[in-house]
Amino acid sequence: MHYLITGHTGFKGAWLVAWLHSLGHQVSGLALDPVPGALYSRARLDELMQVDARGDVRDAASTARVLERVKPDVVVHLAAQALVRESYRDPRGTWETNVMGTLNVLEAVGATPSVKAQLVITTDKVYRNVNQIWGYREHDALGGDDPYSASKAAADLLTQSWIATAVPRPPTAIARAGNVIGGGDVCADRLMVDLVTACSRGEHAPLRFPGAVRPWQHVLDCLAGYLTIIDHLLAGEADGQAYNIGPGADSFVTVESVAREVANLWGVPGEPVLSTEAHPGEAGLLALDPRKAELALGWRNLLPLHDALEWTVSWEKDVHSGSDPRERMQAQLTAFRARGGADRRSA
Repeated sequence: MHYLITGHTGFKGAWLVAWLHSLGHQVSGLALDPVPGALYSRARLDELMQVDARGDVRDAASTARVLERVKPDVVVHLAAQALVRESYRDPRGTWETNVMGTLNVLEAVGATPSVKAQLVITTDKVYRNVNQIWGYREHDALGGDDPYSASKAAADLLTQSWIATAVPRPPTAIARAGNVIGGGDVCADRLMVDLVTACSRGEHAPLRFPGAVRPWQHVLDCLAGYLTIIDHLLAGEADGQAYNIGPGADSFVTVESVAREVANLWGVPGEPVLSTEAHPGEAGLLALDPRKAELALGWRNLLPLHDALEWTVSWEKDVHSGSDPRERMQAQLTAFRARGGADRRSA
């Protein structure tokens, strides 16, 4: 099976490249250059690629040319401007990437007969957030205040419209995921990145919103959800559906709680500290209800929160001590499969 991943040089994309290659699939990608220090570069994942195309999904013609060249069996659309704070700094770029970029990928896929399945990745932030204490379900209203959330909600609606009207098209589904953690993330303005950077210096990271509640999930649990959806698409199921790929309620904890546990796992003494800078607003409470994916697809999270944090910290500490990043990725992929992450994924 030949996969094309847009955004493959990002954090999730890098882990997905490693996983798919370990299962014997061909993997190609379309993405911007990796950011400095990116996992994709540190783990030399370009060595595993069939086609490693550099480009911007905002460019419709070049996106179509990559699809025509690769002729993939499966497309996973991960490419996005994925940061809330960056969306305030560059709202136009955020809207163009997340909406028009998604349209360009959809149209290129529709014109590529080899594609047998397509998964479009949006986010938990597509839901109109009313700070409810229960998780959002797939039929809840979409919306967003900040440019990132609003643009991803628009991309989700765009995909739904394309599914309903495009002819011909391959089986297509949408996955909505929350905060993902794991070894190797270097993306700016993400809590775990800030915590790892500070802990590696024996310090505490200043917390912007210590009381904010997020649904923390390990990247491998998230990607297992994506691959499970693709399994069902290839089997003639799940077409036109949207699925929440999020952790259980035991992972809905505050930023401060996560910061404390990461510091403890790293061995950093002392108490978390608060940031004194002014920051753009973020949702105080945001949770997903993943029961549709659990019941309809048979997917479930394998790593509870403590284990997800422990796996993240152990990966980072090992790599900081000189271990090879790709070898550590493969070791955690093997350990994840031992917990029940089936090797039949998307065969």
